[in-house]
Amino acid sequence: MIELIATVESITQAKKIIPIVDTIFFGEERFGLRLPSSFSRAEQKELVTLAHQAGKQVMVAVNGLMHPEKMKEIPEYLTFLHEIGVDKISVGDAGVVYVLNQHPEWQLPFVYDGETLVTSARQINFWAKKGASGAVLAREVPFEEMKELCKTVDVPVEVLVYGATCIHQSKRPLLQNYYNFTQQEEDKSKERGLFLSEPKKDHTHYSIYEDSHGTHIFANNDICLLKELAELSQVGYQTWKLDGLFTSGDAFVAIAKIYDEARQLIAQNKWSDDAVNMLYEKVQTNHPEKRGLDTGFYYIDPNKIK
Repeated sequence: MIELIATVESITQAKKIIPIVDTIFFGEERFGLRLPSSFSRAEQKELVTLAHQAGKQVMVAVNGLMHPEKMKEIPEYLTFLHEIGVDKISVGDAGVVYVLNQHPEWQLPFVYDGETLVTSARQINFWAKKGASGAVLAREVPFEEMKELCKTVDVPVEVLVYGATCIHQSKRPLLQNYYNFTQQEEDKSKERGLFLSEPKKDHTHYSIYEDSHGTHIFANNDICLLKELAELSQVGYQTWKLDGLFTSGDAFVAIAKIYDEARQLIAQNKWSDDAVNMLYEKVQTNHPEKRGLDTGFYYIDPNKIK
């Protein structure tokens, strides 16, 4: 069965997305990376209740890089997540895994999300032996390598099928440093909609913003693997992630509906070129105007990036 995971940005949006997907993904900025919104503890509890009432699951982002001051807060936060009944968490820091292993009573399954590190079956299986119930595949793995990797993994592997790809994160406040140097006072948040462009490459448009985790820079275009879904499912990738970091409100709800329709067509053996083209056009209609879409590293020859 194909699992559809989607981020949520508000209680209102979650109520619309929960009936469509299997798992909602959220968290608070203190511990989670690149989330559409940061939810209060009360809101997180409400989201768990809403999802469970609908028979759906909840995954909470605990995938930030935890410096010592944050690691001191991790036991309290994980205790809270256990108490409200979170189904699983997304983890990228080995220190959090260590804390989890010290407290089996929390019963918090974790999915390993090491960003660009997760590029091989051995990496995934290593974390499976440490207790991971799944792993998030790096966005930079081409399909030719994905096919081989899938044959030997011990746990389900999540693939981003829609959303933005982070290509650089620095703990340094690079935007603030720039504004300090140029003596400007400017908004550095995601909502500002800032882009970088390379010299002599006017077509480049790397999204950039700054938050408590530092500075985040994203690829030129967002990923859309709608046309590749049947192929992914056939080789064994049936955990699909939809990331609404830059696609907000009802537009993202519409995107979730499109991918849900796609998986139903695949399950019913009704996947066709006409259906694919129709659904892809719907994605383009709901995707932000200033953001492009492509397939990322999917079709890249592995020999050309080594």
